[in-house]
Amino acid sequence: MSSAEGLETMRDPIKRVRRTSDGALRAIMGMGTAILVVAALGIAQPVFAPLTFALFIIAIVWPLQARLQALLPKLVALAISVLATIVVIGAFAWTITWAFSRVGRYIVTDAARFQLLYNQMADWLAGHGIVVESLWAEHFNVGWVLRAFQEITTRINGTLSFSLIVLIYVILGLMEVDDAARRLRGMKNQEAGRVMLTGGSLTAAKFRRYLLVRTLMSVVTGFLVWGFISLCGLPLAQEWGVIAFALNYIPFIGPLVATVLPTLFAIAQFEAWQNAILVFGCLNLIQFLVGSYLEPRIAGSVLSMSPFMVLFAVFFWTFLWGIAGAFIGVPIVIAVLTICEQNASSRWVAEVFGAPAAARD
Repeated sequence: MSSAEGLETMRDPIKRVRRTSDGALRAIMGMGTAILVVAALGIAQPVFAPLTFALFIIAIVWPLQARLQALLPKLVALAISVLATIVVIGAFAWTITWAFSRVGRYIVTDAARFQLLYNQMADWLAGHGIVVESLWAEHFNVGWVLRAFQEITTRINGTLSFSLIVLIYVILGLMEVDDAARRLRGMKNQEAGRVMLTGGSLTAAKFRRYLLVRTLMSVVTGFLVWGFISLCGLPLAQEWGVIAFALNYIPFIGPLVATVLPTLFAIAQFEAWQNAILVFGCLNLIQFLVGSYLEPRIAGSVLSMSPFMVLFAVFFWTFLWGIAGAFIGVPIVIAVLTICEQNASSRWVAEVFGAPAAARD
């Protein structure tokens, strides 16, 4: 073996070690960047959450805006689009408020029945060594009620401020969609412009189909819950149907809450606990048939993500942004996977975390 060959043989392990070190360094830097981005999203929620909602609304409303602009002046078309958006969102919010307020008033007027149920439950727990009276007296007092009322008032004010910021973003965004598309087409980095333009267009189309399918499934769920609770003779069947319709927009968490609440209500209304179990089982069956059987066949590959990622998106964005994150979490992940799919270097993300191959075919 010559000296040159010996040196080359010695250099090969060194090169492999350097490549391994570089790969580990890039992995560490990537993880650190991801952690910093997540922390920034959580800290800057008042900035990013309304912006994200505004982009989602713009993607939904833009086809209407574009058609109106072809017939009317741009500002008139913008006014009609914004007014239609406000009417739809306002009607949705009013419907939810009406249903929950009706249930709340019924509980208040029928407080004696719920007090009796509480006494029976407390006696049963006391018989098994669990005393709840002291916990109730310690935590649920006048001060707790005042703090809860203040918290509700603060959340209402925060929701109004959030809605106003979203509305401003929507108005400004609808005015700049055409300009933004022209800037992307004229970018010097044509590949980056193509990825953003194509990915944005596909994402907007998926958003519209996602919302359409989610709305249709929510309507079906609401009517089925309404009909079943009416057959059971449980009060407020219409209100429970509306609540099931609204909560169905939040995957996994919403249907669970829409099942548990009527079940707790049925426990107080029916003397036999078997009836409450029947209500719980049938409501779960409705949610399963609509969410796991009917919706996938109608939606097809609109989500382009695995069920595991849907669940992770809901919990992750709920952790970061609360209720707002629960609503917008799935669309955010849809957007990320769709844009990653447009670039060869990031396509593996969509392939790994997207829908199974059978669902995409």
